[in-house]
Amino acid sequence: MNYRDEINKILNDKNGTLLTSDLKNHNIPRLYLTLMVRDKLIERVERGVYVSTSHIQDEMYAYQKKYPQIIYSHETALFLYGLTDRTPFEYSVTVPSGYKSTPKFKEQFKIYYIKEELHDKDINVISTSFGNSISVYTLERTIVDLLRSKNRIDIQIFLDGIRRALVMKKIDNRLLMKCAKEHHVDRKLREYMEILND
Repeated sequence: MNYRDEINKILNDKNGTLLTSDLKNHNIPRLYLTLMVRDKLIERVERGVYVSTSHIQDEMYAYQKKYPQIIYSHETALFLYGLTDRTPFEYSVTVPSGYKSTPKFKEQFKIYYIKEELHDKDINVISTSFGNSISVYTLERTIVDLLRSKNRIDIQIFLDGIRRALVMKKIDNRLLMKCAKEHHVDRKLREYMEILND
């Protein structure tokens, strides 16, 4: 078996991203990572995450592989759903309360914490612009999270996001109210919805 060809096939299938776990799944010796890095065919971007030097890095996918507990949320989720024109300078992510974050982790993200039992709820898997799957909260959960964290968010981004979602009929109102009740912001949500419907 030509291991380099096998690695290149994985890179093509995954839009330029290679994980050390991919080598294990395909019984490829790790030595080939070292050789391909030396030959400048791939580069290490994070521990266990490599990218082809001929591809543009899918940063969001690489981060989620490195930190599997992050869920893209808040302003970043709005961007992923096409409900804001502002490209995030830093990615907003939600992790469970008590998550041990390193200084490097804190530098890379705008971090939100949530109770562990609510962390894994309302997740949607979507494709990045590179075609890789990442986890993001549903649009309804995103609206609720923005409302819960409104002191940390530009209110204009929040209002514009809800307006666009309503105009595009992307929100399931029943799910939105259910999620708002679970997070104890249903009254606040009704107030904002009344303002937006005026």
